[in-house]
Amino acid sequence: MANSYDVIIIGSGPGGYVTAIRAAQLGLKTAIVEREHLGGICLNWGCIPTKALLRTAEIYHYMQHAKDYGLSAEKVSFDPAAVVKRSRGVSAQLNGGVGHLLKKNKVDVIWGEAKIAKVGEIVVSKPSKPAVEPQNAVPKNTLGEGTYNAKHIIVATGARPRVIPGIEPDGDKIWTYFEAMVPEGMPKSIVVMGSGAIGIEFASFYNAMGVDVTVVELMDRVVPVEDEEISAIAQKRFEKAGIKILTGSKVSKVEKTKAGIVAHIEDAKGKVQKLEAEKLISAIGVVGNIESLGLEELGVKTDRGCVVIDDVSRTNVKGIYAIGDVAGPPMLAHKAEHEGVICVEAIAGKHPHVMDKAKIPGCTYCHPQIASVGMTEVQAKEAGHELKVGRFPFMGNGKAIALGEPDGLIKTVFDKKTGQLLGAHMIGHEVTELIQGYVVAMNLETTEEDLMHAVFPHPTLSEMMHESVLDAYDRVVHM
Repeated sequence: MANSYDVIIIGSGPGGYVTAIRAAQLGLKTAIVEREHLGGICLNWGCIPTKALLRTAEIYHYMQHAKDYGLSAEKVSFDPAAVVKRSRGVSAQLNGGVGHLLKKNKVDVIWGEAKIAKVGEIVVSKPSKPAVEPQNAVPKNTLGEGTYNAKHIIVATGARPRVIPGIEPDGDKIWTYFEAMVPEGMPKSIVVMGSGAIGIEFASFYNAMGVDVTVVELMDRVVPVEDEEISAIAQKRFEKAGIKILTGSKVSKVEKTKAGIVAHIEDAKGKVQKLEAEKLISAIGVVGNIESLGLEELGVKTDRGCVVIDDVSRTNVKGIYAIGDVAGPPMLAHKAEHEGVICVEAIAGKHPHVMDKAKIPGCTYCHPQIASVGMTEVQAKEAGHELKVGRFPFMGNGKAIALGEPDGLIKTVFDKKTGQLLGAHMIGHEVTELIQGYVVAMNLETTEEDLMHAVFPHPTLSEMMHESVLDAYDRVVHM
């Protein structure tokens, strides 16, 4: 039957479209349902366009400091509309690329909103809202409304910004990342609520573009999921750049005024201060899109807004699976992709290695960048490990100094008895490109001896990874 498939995936974000392609490669007749834009939030309104904005901010920052490199750049300025246009153009290009990949791999695209009517059956209706931009219009040769059958249904519907009652985004003065990504002009001041990856990336962007930025974080330190030492360095760097940081505090109330907003900021002792700004960015996390899919009626188990799955993404209802943000933390695109591949390989009768979430790297593209994998020093101690900890500063690395990027740290955490690499934590220039070295090492169960014997090229930033390992075992050379 034309409308019958081996696998139907609901959602075409990084998890969904990668899963669809892998399923097709495995010989499974595959379709993907999308209601708004190929590539999902990550490609269109998240990971990719924010990196384009941050790249613009980085270049603008360097231009303002041209004389540090023996150069001259006078009257440096920017056009907010052009900055946004470039970011949207990057997303548009990749959006089209996803469509090409799905067509190349003979994956059918069904355009509309999906609901699982019963096990093995999906009803697709007209999208409840139009695509936001022209590049997200319905691609050619897509299927539409109707009933579709599949032996296996994979939910990959992603997540949306978490909302605090009383501080609901209005698209005008209270923003989510959607509005923060496409400002009509640069506001003079912004309050950022939350210092996780989303919040601190936007804080970095707007600060670099000359906006007065204040970050409010409920926990006692910024980027609280990171190693404490890295968080402390990050806060100093952010404050040095001019970002105001209020930790151990929360935005308890927001008043809208003609000029913008007044944020009531309450500290741990209950003391409240009022802070005026033009805009407030709500960046307090995301929640899974589990509603209106028919999951509740089918008895699919959920927990705290996410679908409960096993190690190959099966739910408690046979034939229904979930991957990515909708299946719980860590809510990262690369986790979603890998999770989806494991899922369809299991469906196809392969025997995939289950994912070890402890070895999934996390990257934050603020300035300076932050990257990590594995346990923090505190977590490793709490787990009962006796430790060897190594550190190496960017100031000791020739390439970092030549680049004009001497601020940063690479930290490694080892088990003293076995030499097992338990975790690695970095802050500094392009550390998001370095972390994969330690990810590979951890997955290969590399010991400190293997890393010390490896030859790292000179001059590179990667040499600091080697030196950090050497430092853990009292063999550091350049410090």
